[in-house]
Amino acid sequence: VQLQAFGGGLVQAGDSLRLSCVVSGGIFKYYLMAWFRRTPGEGREFVASISRNAGRRLYAEPVKGRFTISRDDAKNTVYLEMDSLKPEDTAVYLCTSRVDYDRDATGALEYDYWGQGTEVTVSS
Repeated sequence: VQLQAFGGGLVQAGDSLRLSCVVSGGIFKYYLMAWFRRTPGEGREFVASISRNAGRRLYAEPVKGRFTISRDDAKNTVYLEMDSLKPEDTAVYLCTSRVDYDRDATGALEYDYWGQGTEVTVSS
């Protein structure tokens, strides 16, 4: 299973950005998909997840109300729409997946497959 994330860039505070992650291999519709982010000197921080069939969506507190996760099973793609960006959102954003066992997962070690990440920089 391979994951490729793209869509990052340099934006100003208050701007919006949409990240995409395309998955190849495996059966996408059965996966729990998530976004994490990593900052220099820090580990991977959970951002958002979406279950198969989009029945469950979970967000980390710092991004609630500003970020929206979605998926398109026909395109094997998961998206992260990020609005009202803040400088503290600056990070490398990583997409990840695992088979959905009908429960949420917010720990990085709970996921099996990872993409290479896409960098987001928010200037003040």
